[in-house]
Amino acid sequence: MPANRIFCIGKNYAEHVAELVHLGHSPDGDCVVFMKPASCLVEEGQPIVLPRDRGAVHHEAELVIELTGGGRDIPEDEALDCVAGMTLGLDLTLRDLQTALKSNGKPWELAKAFDGSAPMGAVKPYLEQDLQDIRFTCHVNGQLRQQGHTRDMLFPVARQIHILSQTWALEPGDLLYTGTPKGVGPLVPGDEIVLSSPLLGEFAWSCA
Repeated sequence: MPANRIFCIGKNYAEHVAELVHLGHSPDGDCVVFMKPASCLVEEGQPIVLPRDRGAVHHEAELVIELTGGGRDIPEDEALDCVAGMTLGLDLTLRDLQTALKSNGKPWELAKAFDGSAPMGAVKPYLEQDLQDIRFTCHVNGQLRQQGHTRDMLFPVARQIHILSQTWALEPGDLLYTGTPKGVGPLVPGDEIVLSSPLLGEFAWSCA
């Protein structure tokens, strides 16, 4: 299914919220939503071209959901009917720039929505697996950086879909990056990054 819009959820794991506070970010109890254009996508096996001279580029490993559509005002108890597939992906973030933008009350797009900022693995069909029982990891150069379990989400997938549908009519090919657990950190050219999950498989990229 061709990619349409990319919706992203921020601050969806409590321990990641805590590590951001140590970086100078304020805690936020609401569901944080931002978007990326389709030019952010990087297929598995393609190089991740990191921005240069713009400060630290952090990896954020996430469960990614592909939607069938669903339209507006989807009830939470019907939201998973709109799920077509699932995979793992990265929400790459220019962390220094994001911190500066937040401190000045400005939007995040310059730090989040740059070309190549959304590497994503191949999508696996959704067959009513429990989306709140998925384990996943992120390794950089063979070292474990992040490990997450979707049961720890502050806003489960069904709730996220419901919230998005209150503002947007959800369409086939919309993608949902569901938030990252703790352990985010910098990437540099030459790094090898691997996302894996017992349910979803393994996906790898090289940084250039």
